Parts: sequence; C-alpha cells; structure tokens
Amino acid sequence: MKLTDETQAGTNFIRAYEPGEIRITERVIRTNCIVTADSLLDWPVQSIAGLTSADLESLLALKPEIVILGSGATQVFPDPSIIGALLSRGIGCEVMSTGAACRTYNVLVSEDRKVAAGLIL
Repeated sequence: MKLTDETQAGTNFIRAYEPGEIRITERVIRTNCIVTADSLLDWPVQSIAGLTSADLESLLALKPEIVILGSGATQVFPDPSIIGALLSRGIGCEVMSTGAACRTYNVLVSEDRKVAAGLIL
C-alpha cells in the first residue's frame, strides 16, 4: 500500500508499509525501528506490550514533541506507566496499529511537527 509522495527533500517519509516491511524514502526496513524526519534507528523492542522505560531512551534522546507507537498488525497498548513516563515529560503519545502509525507519522512530519515513531513491524 502506497502511503504518500515524498515532497520535502531529505525528509524521512514512509512511502509504503506492509506487515514485516516498511519503505522509508528508498530504504526497505525489515526490523523494528524508530523514525523521525531526519533519523532512522534500529529499535530492539520485541513488542509494545513488553515495552519498558529503558526501551524509551532511544525515543527520548530525539527530543520529540509527540511519540507515535506502532504496535504491529493490531492496536496493543503498553503498560500505562510507559505512556505516563512520556506524558510527565510533556511529550504527547499515541498508540495505534503500525499501518495507522505510518500514516499519522507522515501527516505530522508534513506539518513540520517534531515527531518520533517507534514502529513494531
């Protein structure tokens, strides 16, 4: 499924997503990752349900305004303390299926929002 046309040169847009694979600009990614407008990092997280506060460190280091958590094929919420850890720092957090997270990320990036998406493929 094609998600968006890349309109801002040098910006990481998610161009396509299917279970197990994501295309960010021209790169094909087959592992869980963190993506921002200008960063792409491996994210060695096994599941959103098992997410720990230590797993948030890579996301927090990017200093986002909002974090989008893509939980895989279906929406699965992390422990409430995980969302609380983000909210207590003034960082918004949304949890959704990875397909929805990809679409939401693209909208926020196109609006020049400081967003980081943690994506479980």
